[in-house]
Amino acid sequence: VERLQRRVRDHRAGYAQSLSVLARVKETNSHALTKTSVMLGLGETDEDIRATMNDLRNNDVDVLTFGQYLQPSKSHMPVKEYVTPEKFAEWQEEAESLGFKYVASGPLVRSSYKAGEFFLKNLIRDKSLSQNAA
Repeated sequence: VERLQRRVRDHRAGYAQSLSVLARVKETNSHALTKTSVMLGLGETDEDIRATMNDLRNNDVDVLTFGQYLQPSKSHMPVKEYVTPEKFAEWQEEAESLGFKYVASGPLVRSSYKAGEFFLKNLIRDKSLSQNAA
């Protein structure tokens, strides 16, 4: 989320820069799939998350994952909140309603947490169904 990114991420990787990279991928190849992840539990608000999801959709991001931030060491930021599984389910439903092609959301979800596998299986299934219907 934009409000927290300077404290959470490397200063060389800004929020606007990340969005511009995702947008550039689509400009270069409109069929490319773009994906990003949001870690929760760092002090973000619901408004922060909604603004981030809207920014991502405005840049045509396809796949979004939500996971629980876990402090990797004492030198890293502490966890501010442990997000409930119910809240993760709410974020998944809201993200899907915004038009993301695939959303993985849960406390143990990581950026690569089977997201590609699940998405590709569904993509292949959907293509197969549409070919069989034709």
